[in-house]
Amino acid sequence: MKRQDRSLVLIAVLMVIAAAMSRLFFYPLNYSPVIAMALFGGSVIKDKKIAFALPLFAMLLSDIFFEVFNIATGFWGWGQLIGYGIFAIITLFGFNLKKINIFNVAGFSVMSSLIFFFLSNTSFWLIDNPTYHLYTQDFRGYLNSLIGGLPFLEKGLIIDLAYSSVFFGGYVLMEKYAVRKTPAIA
Repeated sequence: MKRQDRSLVLIAVLMVIAAAMSRLFFYPLNYSPVIAMALFGGSVIKDKKIAFALPLFAMLLSDIFFEVFNIATGFWGWGQLIGYGIFAIITLFGFNLKKINIFNVAGFSVMSSLIFFFLSNTSFWLIDNPTYHLYTQDFRGYLNSLIGGLPFLEKGLIIDLAYSSVFFGGYVLMEKYAVRKTPAIA
């Protein structure tokens, strides 16, 4: 394995561990970097397998820790699998973020938050709500489930923008200052 490939894998592993630990540390506040990580992976990571693995492994690792240490229910059903799929969709969405600048990153971050909000609330209403009976199974119930999720959306927009700033800003700074081309040895 090339040195650059090993470095990428090491950085990816560290990102997964840091994201999983932040989910645990900030529970139940839900200040999670996973949406920003999915967007970042889709946009920046050339190896698409690693791009998809970043958010999915971070979620899986933290869900295992939630379960093992009885912090919260780590594995709770089909809606959770849809959540994992939503992170894959956000990674795919990140493939379209070609030019990294403050406006593009902010726009894609907001759109990623909205994608997560609509898809996760829709999946809850369709899959989990019939069990919990929080909302009626009609259009009014669906709208009420979206309204019920608005506080999470508001917090999520801020958190996703903050983590996107860290991921993309750190990447741009590393690219600009830390990655120096070594002179060819003759």
